Amino acid sequence: MPTYRLVVEYDGSAFHGLQYQPDLRTVAGTLEAALGRLFHQPVKVTAAGRTDAGVHATGQVVSFSAQREFPIERLALAVNGNTPPDLVVHGAMLVAPDFSARYRARERIYEYLILNRSYPSAVWRARAWHVPRAVDDARFLAAAEPLLGEHDFVTFCGESPERGGTVRDVRAIVLARRDELLRVTVRGNAFLHRMVRVMVGTLVECATGYREVGFARDALEARDRTAAGATAPAHGLYLAGVTYDDFDSYRPVEIAP
Repeated sequence: MPTYRLVVEYDGSAFHGLQYQPDLRTVAGTLEAALGRLFHQPVKVTAAGRTDAGVHATGQVVSFSAQREFPIERLALAVNGNTPPDLVVHGAMLVAPDFSARYRARERIYEYLILNRSYPSAVWRARAWHVPRAVDDARFLAAAEPLLGEHDFVTFCGESPERGGTVRDVRAIVLARRDELLRVTVRGNAFLHRMVRVMVGTLVECATGYREVGFARDALEARDRTAAGATAPAHGLYLAGVTYDDFDSYRPVEIAP
């Protein structure tokens, strides 16, 4: 039974998250419907990372198995002919039968866009979080430094996982700025529910002077969700890539004018 790997990009604005829900429009449901038409059988996908309603992706990875073979060189084009414009496959490959987009992943890369100016934007309103107070880049990075490494991130978790603990390894937090647009890149082995959004919301509070620089460190050590800052809105978050032993789907979110 062949196993396939797809790299998927989507605008999360009109999706009720990634996970299949029978009565709602979701990324998995839309993709599975398209694959089912192509393979003439029910298809279930496994994703590298679950994304909430409103969250986007430029480098999501999914895997699935099917009884029927499909010409791999035509698969991405065929899927795109059966999906709406806000969901696009830009890579397809045959992989080993035991490959899992979720369990074989070595690193996930999320990016968060912030529009930092006094007035909002009609163009970026569903793509970036509008923060009117000035963000101090140095304060942001200083506040982020204690979050690097392997820690118990229960403070920054929206809902506790059903299985496993809350220890994660955050390997990098990088801030890039293009005029009024900021891109926060966070790399880690895995992430808890809403973890990146709570981290970004907390760090922005530190960077704008609403909190002290040491607030994020104190919140981490408290191991209590109420000790952290606000959760940044979903529409600024992107799953930008996933790294495997022999493959990297990372596609940075473009912030150039």
